[in-house]
Amino acid sequence: MMQMRRLGKTGLQVSAIGFGGIPIQRVTSSQAAKVVEAAVSGGINFIDTARAYTDSETKLGGIIGKFRNKLVIASKSMARTREDMARDIDLSLREMKTDYIDLYQLHNVKDEGSLEKVMAPGGALEALQDARDRGKVRFIGVTGHIADILVKVIRTGLFDTVQVPFNPVETVALNELLPLARELDMGIIAMKPFAGGAFRNKAACLKFILESGFTTAIPGMDEVSQVTENIAAGGAGAFLTDEEKRLLADETDLLGRKFCRRCEYCQPCPRGIDIPTIFLLEGYSTRYGLQKWAVERYQPLSAKISDCIECGECEEKCPYSLPIREMLKEAGQHLEE
Repeated sequence: MMQMRRLGKTGLQVSAIGFGGIPIQRVTSSQAAKVVEAAVSGGINFIDTARAYTDSETKLGGIIGKFRNKLVIASKSMARTREDMARDIDLSLREMKTDYIDLYQLHNVKDEGSLEKVMAPGGALEALQDARDRGKVRFIGVTGHIADILVKVIRTGLFDTVQVPFNPVETVALNELLPLARELDMGIIAMKPFAGGAFRNKAACLKFILESGFTTAIPGMDEVSQVTENIAAGGAGAFLTDEEKRLLADETDLLGRKFCRRCEYCQPCPRGIDIPTIFLLEGYSTRYGLQKWAVERYQPLSAKISDCIECGECEEKCPYSLPIREMLKEAGQHLEE
């Protein structure tokens, strides 16, 4: 039976394994419906999507209605102004065919500039608070990949949940973010539980995350077989075995040489290349099978991989000693047409 956990001060009871809405972009609406139905039947009640996930909200809207009173629905927007966020909230409601969204999140707050903009008068937070007052949104959360920035957001005390990457190779959240969020009774959501599909021992990854103190983990799923495998990891009494710990340690060691943790110590690049974003997009292309989606988001970047002059400054600053120049060339094979 699926573990149910309290999502911090929201008081909502959510499944230890949630449903990540990224991969259903690449399947048909009928296939997406089968996967969601299997998830709900297996005890998953927390579903997370986003405005940025192309038709993910639309596909969810075609199926969640029959289960709406059983589900905790979360979405998020990259909007930074009050006007844009208000528009996106209404779009999410319309696409998912629901009168309210349980959790709406500021999506990918990644730097000081983004944080200042969403928190300022006329910023996106005002729209979320207004939507909460009007009953369109029940609770407000934040997502991001940079732990130091998220810690600053958490310290405001204005958010109910935080969503951050966490898996055996990305554990920086353990240092300050996780203890602080727990102290403030926030719901803590683990995204990228398989490091963007890099880990093969998926059940072990999920157990590792849940044993680390997260409320829920949200692996992306687009096949019923994936749902069945993930649900088993969230059952009561599902703990990491010594063998699973060994397998995870071996995989973590293997990934360590060529896995970007998005700590951003390599920034700024003298050529203006957003190195962490490029590696993130490469992961969506190669591990999630979302090449077109990744390329579309790569193209607007002001500096491209081909602008690299191989000065090596990024590698000197990288705390993980990654071969960044080599990795950029590999990424270019997937992102540059």
